Amino acid sequence: MTDEATGQTVDRDPVELELPVDGGKLRVLRFGSGPRTAVAAHGITAAGMSFRAPARHLPSEWSLFALDLRGRGGSADIPGPYGFDAHAADLCAAAERWGGGAPVAVTGQSMGACAALRAAARRPELFDRLLLIDGGLPLPLAEGTDPDALLDASMGPILARLTRTFENDEAYVDVFRAHPALGPEWNADIEAYVRDGITGPAGARRSSAREGPVRRDGRELITSGPAFGEDLVGLAVPARLLHAPRGLTGAAPGVLSDALVAHWTARAPRLTAEAVPDCNHFTILMGPQARTVADRLVGMV
Repeated sequence: MTDEATGQTVDRDPVELELPVDGGKLRVLRFGSGPRTAVAAHGITAAGMSFRAPARHLPSEWSLFALDLRGRGGSADIPGPYGFDAHAADLCAAAERWGGGAPVAVTGQSMGACAALRAAARRPELFDRLLLIDGGLPLPLAEGTDPDALLDASMGPILARLTRTFENDEAYVDVFRAHPALGPEWNADIEAYVRDGITGPAGARRSSAREGPVRRDGRELITSGPAFGEDLVGLAVPARLLHAPRGLTGAAPGVLSDALVAHWTARAPRLTAEAVPDCNHFTILMGPQARTVADRLVGMV
């Protein structure tokens, strides 16, 4: 593609890298070859390929390093500990390895936004900005709620898909084509993301995301609202939240309500927010709005 600002050709096909961490080596996808660095964390069952679309819209002087988090994608076999402290430490390790000694940008979508938030809160010297994409805010949990029951109720179909096998890749892809939030807006970036997440032998193809780590992280996501709130309020780097008006099924309301966004932007002095129109929880990252994600990441400071 051609960078609109410079007229130069920008290579956004990912290069696979390895990041040594406790327990093994994470797969990292590097998009671009410029000296400015961003590190990125994906959603709860996703992988680094979900950042293909925004990476394509970054200026030529940028490189985006998208991690496959522990238990997902090419990092599926990396053992625990899982959870947000571990994911944040891995993001920090990526920033130290590829940041060239300067602070870098950190971003994350959905669950990955919480990992990016934790990284920026714990190691602010490594980062000069934080972009949260439809995630990163503490979710309210009613007193007495069973987090495991809530996890099964909210993620039951997703968890079931992680243990399901398929005869071939096309059968697996067809499940995503039928998804109400993805199918109507299907594009090459969504398809590349879906196909990148397939593993297993012929006749028993399956998701590369493992159920155990997903459950572990999902439960912490539900129960750690106070800790995420402390991370937000205490941020020492500028942070921006982009949120979608439609949610996991492609219909309104969004994952983050206007009231929740208003509550946390009032409490966290370094946090600003922007509603991104005409998108859902997934297409804010993998649809046409990916250009907005890239523009905001570059333009924050």
